[in-house]
Amino acid sequence: MDAPEEPLPPVIYTMENKPIVTCAGDQNLFTSLYPTLSQQLPREPMEWRRSYGRAPRMIHLESNFVQFKEELLAKEGNKALLTFPFLHVYWAECCDTEVYKATVKDDLTKWQNALKAHSSADWLIVLVENDAKKKNKTNILPRTSIVDKIRNDFCNKQSDRCVVLSDPLKDSSRTQESWNAFLTKLRTLLLMSFTKNLGKFEDDMRTLREKRTEPGWSFCEYFMVQEELAFVFEMLQQFEDALVQYDELDALFSQYVVNFGAGDGANWLTFFCQPVKSWNGLILRKPIDMEKRELIQRQEATLLELRSYLFSRQCTLLLFLQRPWEVAQRALELLHSCVQELQLLEVSVPPGALDCWVFLSCLEVLQRIEGCCDRAHLDANSAHTVGLWSYATEKLKSLGYLCGLVSEKGPNSEDLNRTVDLLAGLGAERPETANTAQSPYKKLKEALSSVEAFEKHYLELSHAAIEMYTSVGRIRSAKFVGKDLAEFYMRKKSPQKAEVYLQGALKNYLAEGWALPVTHTRKQLAECQKHLGQIEKKKDYWLSCTPKALGVCGSRSCPQPGRRGAVCRPLDSVPSYLQSSSLLASDRHLTEDERKYFCQEILSFASQTDSPGHRVVLPMHSFAQLRDLRFTPSNAVVHVGGVLSVEMTVCSQMPVPVHVEQIAINVHFSIEKNNYRKTAEWLTKHKTSNGIIHFATEPSPFPASPNSLPALELYEMFERSPSDNSLTTTGIICRNVHMLLRRQESSTSLETPSTVALEDGAHVLKCSSVTLQPGANTVTFRTQAKEPGTYTLRQLCASLGPVWFVLPHIYPLAQYDVYSQEPQLLVEPLADSLLAGIPQKVKFTVTTGHYTVKNGDSLQLSNAEAMLILCHADSRAVIYSNTREKASDASLRVHSSDKVTSISLPAAPAYHVIEFELEVLSLPSAPAAGEESSRLGVTEPQRKQKDTQKAGHCMATIDHKVSIDCPWSIYSTVIALTFSVPFRTTHALLSAGTRKYVQVCVQNLSELDFQLSGSDLVDTRGSTGLQLTPLNTESQQRVRSRQSVSFVWELTWAQEPPPSLRGRFSVGFCPASEERLSVSLKPYTYDFQVENFFTLYNVKAEILPPAGMEHCRTGSLCSLAVSITRLSDLLEVDRDEALTESDQCFSTKLMYEVVDNSSNWAVCGKSSGVICMPVAAQATHRVHMEVVPLFAGHLPLPDVRLFKYLPHHSAHSAQPDADSWIENDSLSVDKHGDEQLDGGGSRSRGGGHSASSSEHQGLPMPRLQALPPGQVFNSGAGTQVLVIPSKDDHVLEVSVT
Repeated sequence: MDAPEEPLPPVIYTMENKPIVTCAGDQNLFTSLYPTLSQQLPREPMEWRRSYGRAPRMIHLESNFVQFKEELLAKEGNKALLTFPFLHVYWAECCDTEVYKATVKDDLTKWQNALKAHSSADWLIVLVENDAKKKNKTNILPRTSIVDKIRNDFCNKQSDRCVVLSDPLKDSSRTQESWNAFLTKLRTLLLMSFTKNLGKFEDDMRTLREKRTEPGWSFCEYFMVQEELAFVFEMLQQFEDALVQYDELDALFSQYVVNFGAGDGANWLTFFCQPVKSWNGLILRKPIDMEKRELIQRQEATLLELRSYLFSRQCTLLLFLQRPWEVAQRALELLHSCVQELQLLEVSVPPGALDCWVFLSCLEVLQRIEGCCDRAHLDANSAHTVGLWSYATEKLKSLGYLCGLVSEKGPNSEDLNRTVDLLAGLGAERPETANTAQSPYKKLKEALSSVEAFEKHYLELSHAAIEMYTSVGRIRSAKFVGKDLAEFYMRKKSPQKAEVYLQGALKNYLAEGWALPVTHTRKQLAECQKHLGQIEKKKDYWLSCTPKALGVCGSRSCPQPGRRGAVCRPLDSVPSYLQSSSLLASDRHLTEDERKYFCQEILSFASQTDSPGHRVVLPMHSFAQLRDLRFTPSNAVVHVGGVLSVEMTVCSQMPVPVHVEQIAINVHFSIEKNNYRKTAEWLTKHKTSNGIIHFATEPSPFPASPNSLPALELYEMFERSPSDNSLTTTGIICRNVHMLLRRQESSTSLETPSTVALEDGAHVLKCSSVTLQPGANTVTFRTQAKEPGTYTLRQLCASLGPVWFVLPHIYPLAQYDVYSQEPQLLVEPLADSLLAGIPQKVKFTVTTGHYTVKNGDSLQLSNAEAMLILCHADSRAVIYSNTREKASDASLRVHSSDKVTSISLPAAPAYHVIEFELEVLSLPSAPAAGEESSRLGVTEPQRKQKDTQKAGHCMATIDHKVSIDCPWSIYSTVIALTFSVPFRTTHALLSAGTRKYVQVCVQNLSELDFQLSGSDLVDTRGSTGLQLTPLNTESQQRVRSRQSVSFVWELTWAQEPPPSLRGRFSVGFCPASEERLSVSLKPYTYDFQVENFFTLYNVKAEILPPAGMEHCRTGSLCSLAVSITRLSDLLEVDRDEALTESDQCFSTKLMYEVVDNSSNWAVCGKSSGVICMPVAAQATHRVHMEVVPLFAGHLPLPDVRLFKYLPHHSAHSAQPDADSWIENDSLSVDKHGDEQLDGGGSRSRGGGHSASSSEHQGLPMPRLQALPPGQVFNSGAGTQVLVIPSKDDHVLEVSVT
């Protein structure tokens, strides 16, 4: 086999590294097949299954085929995978036996011995078959014999290690199948070798990493080993796995640096603590920076060089993965971490060197990303790169300050020498950027070359960073960059440009609540405004023209000059510098001297007199804090002419005592449209009692803290699959996100506006010449009320010459009321209700209002007929002020006559209250009994019935109207006092045959107990023949609350009784709990009338058992005998239309009716009828009927009722005879206070009396008139009959009464 004339070039570390495969045997044969082999090998992907459960990957295998040399075989301790041959292939062409034995066999033996000597078991023998050569040589052995020999000689148990490639240069299906089999075998063996050797390499690498705690362990050595693994993954285009290796190295090194800072340092870290001598920035334009890699391999690299090389490799892999924005993110983290690591390792770094390195690195990363993306993509993702722009700006600014490029006079010699040293540390520009016009090297060198160049580059970077921050919505960061730019402008003596940026930064600090940055920025802003001369800047602003009696406005700045009747006044503007000074003078974060300085600036301007009429208005909160207000009187209500004081507590924020010329409160006056004259009573009820209004201790200039935000309302969220109900999604939902993420108010509200509107009004409370000490001060205002209305405290002003500190709105609302009240008289009982008959106390309240009560003024009360006004000699009147404080008292003089009672009032000033008490007594007579004895009413014309009694629990009421003449009015005041009658009285007529009794029942409805005495009943008609005999033996009786007492009299007469009795009941009473009263009480009276009380008829009923039986039985017919007996001869009460005269004999028609309301008896036959009763003593009429008992037991007798049978008088129809009416039994009942008649008996179950029967419809009907209860006496009332049950009854019903 001929060797190639020129050896292959040595393997170097490039991005095109591939796994090495050695080729032995026929090199010319391999050379002819190499193009096809290199093209076909990576075409099909292979699944790479890795160890330790890592996910499989699909990779395309490529190889670097080199000539076999024994030097290439792996030696002991060699950890380089890129120079390691993964597979050895021997190429041989099919030949005859002699050639095989002469050359091929010996060469194969030597090749295999060399592999065995180096323990290499990854090999493959390829036998190429050529049909053309087979035809030329007839004695050649068959192909199988050569293959079999090779397999027998070299592939004992690995017959698959010998592959036959048939006619590889032909284009045939057989050739293609042969190629496919060969390529599959080659890929499989190559992947197997790769997996095996890579796994062994990883195990060795882990072993080396586990030895990191040993003294001789070197990070640089381990770095080269793991980077070799990263190279292999990169070689296989597994960039993610390669990036993981560098990330692990990054994390390992960072952890060692952190441990070093904590005092646990490794020895090998001392190599990275060398002083920094070069700061040329990151190099990202080379795939592999071999110079830095060699420094790391020789353990001569500094910290910056190690970090630069490590990040350059990470950047390369990230760009391969098309993740350029992650490069920017990692670069920013790297630059910040490098600064910290240099401090932790205490590396010596020349001043400005680190700033140069960071600046160059930022620009290098940005340009590397710009080279991979178009402009539109860059603009859309500027949020990822703006941090690098801002960091580069910050570092360039530091370099400018360091090298004297920002000072007014420019750099001095020391600054120039420092600049030369920094540029020397950059070294020469790298060849890959030498032809780039805007390379980071050139930019930095140009920026440090002159003041103008630095300003150009710094402004360019600053504006670019601000623009990017603004475009991505990071306004706060943009304002912070602007603050740095403002400092630059201040150094350059351009305060007009710096003010805008300082204002923006201040608003952001205020919005986020940073107290110390707010103070620092405000100091810078004050300095800037002082340089701008803001104090003298805002003098020519004018608010409006205010009316004036005479004169023409002559102001040059007035928008309407020459307008008559007006004069212009300056606008109440706030110069920015004075506003900032006032805020700084009250800032607790400054030192005492700094606060005094800014306070003195305000006082100096206030003492100026060169600008008369000019007024500067500043916000009050920076000068003083309003803590509380206290009104005197406490309810903040005062009458016209009264004095009101307002005590104000003000906490001065100034560090020194400040003399204030005047403190004023602007008051707004308003009158209600509907009722502008409020009464003192209404105002007192609607005002707070303490009169103190507290204000917030200090209005914070910062927004609400996160603690004041609403709490998070978090809820779990689950989503399940509808098919198998398996959990697909889980999470947390915030239900009040609209409250938490709502838009905050604009930042302009965080700083007090520069202009405060100052109100002008006629009502002002003033306090002059006040010295406010630091801390709490008390200021008292006094005013005399003049006009009634509501006065609202609107503004608080403190003036120091032309400087006015104004609190534009006083909140919470503070106001006081002034009222003018008409005199009033109020009469009200002291108890819940006034009781008639006993003395009751009544309270008189005279509210003087604007009227002054003089000696001799009195109240003239017209006396009511049934009500007395009582007065004791020791009665007194008390005078109170309008604040309910007792002013004085005086004796009360009352003079009574027949018609008028005069009450002399004590002298009292205006807006006072006179109170006194009197006793009143109402006559206790009860309402007279009307048609119903239970109804009460007032019969006297001056009384009015207020209420009817319901269920006997409501007291009857009586109104007494009293007319009062007051000295302050020409009109009389009418008051009504309502008295309740404590008793409810009823009467009843009782009968016992011909004997008559009257019962009077007195019920106590009040809550008091009464003692009754001297009861009496008289006939008001004065009948001589009628006597009333009392049956009550006790002279005094006690009736308790809600109880009753009855009195009974017997009526006797010697001759014919009168038709009616008009009785008057009287009884003396007094409260049982009262001691002896000062006045004698009138007795309680009750008038009533009793009609027709004499007994005319005696009704007797009797039930007899059937013949042969001793007792009645249920269901058996029994006989009912009713006897009606007339007890007297003709009387006046009998002379009515029912009375008839025949042969000098008088008779009357009566109707009887048997009714059993308890349904114990069944009346058989007619239950009612009409009889003709003679009007003569002892005239008797008997009626018999049959009844059936329905129940067993002692049953009461049925009721027997009597009615007068009255004919119907009609002018249009004839009167039928009485017999027809008796026979038909169809009657009309005339109700006189009694119930409607019931047919009873059997008729109650069939049909009763029909007042409108169909057979008599249209005919005149007779009328029935019920006899009064006193004229009929039922002697059988209360009698019971024994009824026994029938013998054949299975169900026994017994009636028990």
